[in-house]
Amino acid sequence: MAEAIINSKLSPCIKAYSSGVDAKETVNPYAINVLQEYGVWDSRYHSKSLDEIMHISFDLVITVCDNAKELCPVFPLQTEVVHFGFEDPDGGTYSDFLMTFLRIEKELLPIVRDKLCVTSCQTTSQITSACGFKLE
Repeated sequence: MAEAIINSKLSPCIKAYSSGVDAKETVNPYAINVLQEYGVWDSRYHSKSLDEIMHISFDLVITVCDNAKELCPVFPLQTEVVHFGFEDPDGGTYSDFLMTFLRIEKELLPIVRDKLCVTSCQTTSQITSACGFKLE
């Protein structure tokens, strides 16, 4: 969800990618429903493994759960890594996904803006969540 929210709210300055240390085959239907409700769902979003994004040079990596923090690989070029821990809503109710969405929007977006100095859009950066973000 962080990928969709950041791409929606901070585009075109930032391109977010999301991946997981234990990627699922599909995006949780509750996550899709919440993202559609807020107009940030894109059918191109899919669950990705770390292997799918390791070739990208990230400006910022944000781990979003304790498991990702412990298992997140070392990224090249001394990429800054920030931990933003919260409960994974997977396995929970629609309300759990909604609360996670709202928390990402309220608490994670300002961190991304501050870390990447997104005040005006003169350059693009790439970030990835679950194990990072990249400014483009």
